[in-house]
Amino acid sequence: MSQPHETARMRATARREGKSFKHTVQVRDHQLTVDETVVDGGEDTGPDPLEMLAVSLASCTAITMEMYAQRKGWDIGHVEVDVEYSPAERGCPTKFQLVMRLPAELPEEQLERLRSIAAKCPVHRALDGEVMFQERIERVHLAA
Repeated sequence: MSQPHETARMRATARREGKSFKHTVQVRDHQLTVDETVVDGGEDTGPDPLEMLAVSLASCTAITMEMYAQRKGWDIGHVEVDVEYSPAERGCPTKFQLVMRLPAELPEEQLERLRSIAAKCPVHRALDGEVMFQERIERVHLAA
């Protein structure tokens, strides 16, 4: 995954569809559907926001390892990253479990280097680093 420039900003805009929790999220020229499960009052038309965090970490980890291997000229074949996590609760931090599945025939030194590189993916670093929020409300008239 390309490393964003220090001053680069990412943007996503979520807009509700209808009267449910279903939202269309615009990211550059792409649209994603994010919703809540039926149990939580949604229509389950897409992953929920917390699942999207797992999506981000799993895909970023896989792409980071693949890009590194490509730069090294390594043919690492099939890569799969499984992410499970438990969101923070009172007194307990958010806990991530990552399982990186790589071909058994890869040399040990490549496996170790890829494991090390995986922890340097931009999403992993963002989750591991200090986070600050700036929030504001803007009063506007939105089209339905």
